[in-house]
Amino acid sequence: MNIALFSDSYIPTKSGIVTVVVQLKKVLMDMGHNVFVVTVDTKKDNEKDDYVLKLKSVPLGLGTDQFISFPEKKKVLKFIRDNNIDIIHCHTEFFIAHMAKIVGKKFNIPTIVTTHTMWEDFYKHYLPGAKYFIPVSMIRKLTKRLYKKFYAMINVSSKARNYFKESFMLPNIPSAIIPNAIDTSLFLHKEVKDEDLKKIKQNLGINLDDKVILFVGRIGEEKRVLELLDECIKIVNKNENVKSVFVGDGPAFHQMTQVVKQKKLTEKILFTGFVKWTEVYLYYRIADVFVTASMSEMHSMTILEAMLSKLPIVARDDLSFHDTIFNEKNGYLCKTDNEISEKVCELILDENKLKKFGDNSLKIANNFSMETYAKKTVHFYEYIIEHYPNSIDENDLREKIEKLN
Repeated sequence: MNIALFSDSYIPTKSGIVTVVVQLKKVLMDMGHNVFVVTVDTKKDNEKDDYVLKLKSVPLGLGTDQFISFPEKKKVLKFIRDNNIDIIHCHTEFFIAHMAKIVGKKFNIPTIVTTHTMWEDFYKHYLPGAKYFIPVSMIRKLTKRLYKKFYAMINVSSKARNYFKESFMLPNIPSAIIPNAIDTSLFLHKEVKDEDLKKIKQNLGINLDDKVILFVGRIGEEKRVLELLDECIKIVNKNENVKSVFVGDGPAFHQMTQVVKQKKLTEKILFTGFVKWTEVYLYYRIADVFVTASMSEMHSMTILEAMLSKLPIVARDDLSFHDTIFNEKNGYLCKTDNEISEKVCELILDENKLKKFGDNSLKIANNFSMETYAKKTVHFYEYIIEHYPNSIDENDLREKIEKLN
């Protein structure tokens, strides 16, 4: 097949969506398919790739590292026509997705989407005061409008599927659940020298005998990083040889570092800032426990990365984590923020549990292999192409996808 992936996010930016798109492109091409990407031009990566079309773009702002592309319609039409695209797969619902739908209609190509973001949880963190003057009902209407012209959906979790099947959303668009997967090459098969890990610890001010509590992700309020910081402060205050590390950047970065300075904890709560996506795996290797207080995920890539790195996970209880985190098996799902610090403190004092939970994380992560993910995605594509533009028997589609476990 000739497949076009459309995304408003791409390398060198590090995000869950970027990881999904990069991994999907690689695995599909390894299977013999031709995979093309239409994305933004961040001006940060000048590497030439004939399979990638970058559109003129400007930064979105609003405390994000996202970009808005210009509607270079002729350029996109030529790219899609010249490469004889069979199916368009969007990993965005915004500017580039709009172009995808135009191109799909022009050339009679099925255009599908993966639902990555729960916008009614996110919007209030991007627009100052939004929660006071923009009701959730308006965000739902906008989300519905953005998604309604897609032919079919891939949902990354039951949380995503349940949301879009609500009566106020798009229950009639056919969909199937295909959870995010993780490329093991950076986590299991990449050689890591002890000297490299020691250097990272030394640069951060971590002693060799310290326990390390890790968060990786966007440092933004939608990830509830301020709440997580409060719990990490409790943890490091209770335990002398424990350091908390936040890997990533975002609009809450300055506020968090200021809080840590005021608390005089700059030697115990550490911030890396932006880290290249190709180097993030090293930070998982120096950690003992992965933590998150986020409740706005659809299906977290960082959780999968942490599990593949043999880390126990302590997180707030959210439906998006129910197929990856299991209480007393590979970590804890906490009903309250305070329980996060309690469970972390319990874990770091129990070497047997740390090892047991870490081993179990790796076993569970194997359920989210790229091989299974690719098989399901290809089968989804083939089913869609076969039936387009006719109506789809969703139960038949879902049954065929679920059989591929």
